[in-house]
Amino acid sequence: MPSPLSAVANKTLGAVLADRAASAPDAPFIHFGGETVTYGQMRQRALRAATGLRAAGIGRGDRVAIAATNSPEWLVAYFATAQIGAILVTLNVIYREHEFAYMLGQSEATLLLCDETAGDFEFRPFLAELAPRIPSVQRTVFFGADGDDGWARMEASEPDAEPEAATPDDPAVILYTSGTTGEPKGATLTHASLLASAAMQAQRFGQRADDVLLGALPFNHVGGLTCAVGSSLVVGGAVALLARFHPDLVVDAAQRGLTVFCGVPTMYRMLLASEAFAACDLSTVRLCVVGGSNLEPSLAEQVTARFGGPRLANLYGLSETSGACVISPEGDSLATVATTIGTPLDGVEGRVVSDDGAPLPPGEPGELQVRGACVAAGYWEKPTETAATFADDGWLSTGDVATMNDDGHVSIIARKKEMYVRGGYNVYPAEVENVLATDPTVAMCAVIGIPHRTYGETGYAFVVPAPHATVNVESLLEKCRRSLAAYKVPDAVEIVDALPMTPAGKIRKVLLTPAPQN
Repeated sequence: MPSPLSAVANKTLGAVLADRAASAPDAPFIHFGGETVTYGQMRQRALRAATGLRAAGIGRGDRVAIAATNSPEWLVAYFATAQIGAILVTLNVIYREHEFAYMLGQSEATLLLCDETAGDFEFRPFLAELAPRIPSVQRTVFFGADGDDGWARMEASEPDAEPEAATPDDPAVILYTSGTTGEPKGATLTHASLLASAAMQAQRFGQRADDVLLGALPFNHVGGLTCAVGSSLVVGGAVALLARFHPDLVVDAAQRGLTVFCGVPTMYRMLLASEAFAACDLSTVRLCVVGGSNLEPSLAEQVTARFGGPRLANLYGLSETSGACVISPEGDSLATVATTIGTPLDGVEGRVVSDDGAPLPPGEPGELQVRGACVAAGYWEKPTETAATFADDGWLSTGDVATMNDDGHVSIIARKKEMYVRGGYNVYPAEVENVLATDPTVAMCAVIGIPHRTYGETGYAFVVPAPHATVNVESLLEKCRRSLAAYKVPDAVEIVDALPMTPAGKIRKVLLTPAPQN
C-alpha cells in the first residue's frame, strides 16, 4: 500500500479530492453540527462553485479572499478556487480595518467571500466604509445571504466540463503571517506543499480512513487548514468541524466518536477546567496532538489522566512550512514529549545553525532550519523578505532558537524574533507598536509577551508620553481594538518615563519588567 506522501505526489488538491470521491463517495468528510458532508458531496459542490467562480470572471492566478468562520461552505470555496487555479487569501474574521485593508490590497484580491456577521460584528457596514481603501475588490459575496451577493447563488451553478486549471506547483493559498517590521507577509502555499505537509503528518500519526479528527482551529491557520482538513483528506478520514473553539462545542463533537484530538495548550487547559467536558466520553480518542508549543509536564499528566492514556504528541509547524514539519515520533516518553517538540518528519531535513549559517553539532543552540517538500514558495510579492527566509538551496530559517540531539529530537529554547503566542495565535510586537505609535500622546512604546495562565502568553505595552501630553490608556486600547484583531490587543499598558536603550538607539526589551500586578 503506498505511503500517504507517495499517494499525493504530483497531484493537486482538486485531484486528491476527486480520488477520494471516486473511491469512497459516501464516506464522511466533514461533520458540522448535525450536518455531514461526504467526499462525493464535497466534490460536486466544489465543481458547481468552481463554475460559479468562472462565471464571475475568476481564473487561474486570480486572488479570492475569504473572511469566514469554519464551515463546509468555507471548504467548498477552498476546493473550488483550487480547482480553477485561483489563489485563496485566508483572512480571520477577527481582523479589523488595518489588517483587511493591508492584506486585501497587498494580495490585490478581486473577490471577497465573507460572513455577514461575526459575533456582534457586522461586516456589511464595515466593508462599505472600508471600500475606498480596498480598490482591487470588485465584488463581495456573503455566506448565508440570499440574492445576487449570496454564496448560495455561486454554488448553484451546473458543473461544466472544463478541465482542472491548476498544477501541483501553483499557489493555492496566501496565508498572512505578521512580520517583525509590523507589515504582514503572505506565505504562498502551493498545492504540492500543502499536500506534502498533510501527508507527512498523516504518516507520522498513522492516520486512517476510519479516524475522526477534531477541527477546532480556524482555517486561516495551517493548524486548521492542513493539520486537520488536509491530513484527513489524504487518507480519506473525517473531521468533526467546529465553527470556533468552545468546550461545549467539543463535547458535542465528541459524540462523533473522536479518535484524534488536536489543539493548542490553551484549549486543553480550558477543556480541563470545563464542567461539561468532565462528563464527556473520550474512550475513542487514541491520539492527543498539541501544537504551538510542547506540552509541559503537569499539563501532559492531566491530559493523559483525563483522556484515558492516549498517545501524546507535539506538532511543530509554521505558515511557511504549510503545516507540520516536526512531530513527536511514536514511542516517545512523557518526559520526552514534555521537553522536545519531536523529530523532523520523514521527508523533512532539519538542522541547527549559527548566526553565520554554519551547521552546529548536537546540543549546541542556534537557529532551527528545515528543508522539504512542505516548504512554501516564499512570501507573496516580497522578494527581499523571501530571500532573507527562504534560501536558494531550499533551507527555511524558522526564526526559532533550538537544539537538536543525536537522534534528531528538537528542543525549542527561545524565539529569535520577538513574536509571542497568545492562545495559539502568533503576535508580532512591531505590528501592535505601529498602531500605538500613531497616537499623538505617545512618544515611544514597546510591547512584549508576558506569561498568562490561560493563554500561555499575552501582550504588555510600555508607553512613554509625548512632551506635555497625558496618555489615556483606555483610548489607546480602543485604538488597538479598532485596528487589530482582538488577540493582538495588549492586556495592559504601563506608562513609563523612559525605555532602556542600546548605544545604537534600539529599545532593550530584555530589560523591560512589568509592574507588579494586583
